[in-house]
Amino acid sequence: MSRSRNAAPDELFAAARSGDRVALARLLSLVERGGPQARTVAGIAYRSGSEAYTVGITGAPGAGKSTLTDRLIAEARSHPWVPEAAGTDVSPDAAASVAVLAVDPSSPFTGGAILGDRVRMQSHALDEGVFIRSMATRGHLGGLTLAVPDAVRVLAAAGLPLVLVETVGVGQVEVEVASATDTTVVVVNPGWGDGIQANKAGLLEIADLFVINKSDRPGARETRRDLELMLDLTSLGDWRPPIVDTVAATGAGVADLWEAIGAHRDHLRSKGLLAALRRERLEREFDRILAARVADRVGELQRRDGYAHIAAKLASHDIDPYEAADSLLAGLEPPAPPPAGSGAGDGG
Repeated sequence: MSRSRNAAPDELFAAARSGDRVALARLLSLVERGGPQARTVAGIAYRSGSEAYTVGITGAPGAGKSTLTDRLIAEARSHPWVPEAAGTDVSPDAAASVAVLAVDPSSPFTGGAILGDRVRMQSHALDEGVFIRSMATRGHLGGLTLAVPDAVRVLAAAGLPLVLVETVGVGQVEVEVASATDTTVVVVNPGWGDGIQANKAGLLEIADLFVINKSDRPGARETRRDLELMLDLTSLGDWRPPIVDTVAATGAGVADLWEAIGAHRDHLRSKGLLAALRRERLEREFDRILAARVADRVGELQRRDGYAHIAAKLASHDIDPYEAADSLLAGLEPPAPPPAGSGAGDGG
């Protein structure tokens, strides 16, 4: 019986690495909840140095992302890649392990994610090599854009070499989460009825691969033509996002998608781009953490008595908004040290 509920984070990591999924779930719950324990868990995971390959799967609701993810799990289990930690002694079972984060930023009341995502993946519920987790913002400072990278590092530290990150929509948060992966798959349906929304959300800019799911329906050929035209008009580097036709309900084309994901991974590694990509993501994450912490500190300052005084001076036009902001932010700065030789702090 697992005793993970009262275990310390380092004990939870040791248990998770030995295959205790309850301990792993507990670690992810701590990450989602935020606070000092989340920072401890994130720190342990980061210092482990473990890396998982991450695949983001995004697109408009109803595009079939969950069914497609379910099919990709089967591909990953049957045709695993060489793990990121190349050269290490990794068993075939460990190499074929896969985790799924089903991300839902729209459940502030329950703290959970859309149940349907997990229902569609229940065919893998008894597979010990598959770990599926629904994830929402909860109390993490900075929200999902910071909680998801921490969760991915926890999964990597627990020995899972591949993480599929599925988002439920195409809003700004979903795009940011999906783009914080090594390979980003954008799923559309025939008719391209969500094309305007996708353009607004910036999906075209983040896509490494396009999937036309439900490609057995009318309009698939026209959708491919539209995507090809958009790619022709877009400034691309040495990787042109391929377009893969799938029918997730039957599994048609999923093997081709898995092969295309592997080809993009090989491209990144062969060109030396994977390390650079991850460094850029880490720097963006660092910037978000700084912004979140400063915003948190500003919130604390706004609750102090001095804020009302500054606001009153602003309202009476004694100071302008910039001076008001400077006055408030001055509370974030530590007091300047006394000048050398001033005698401050001397006993006599």
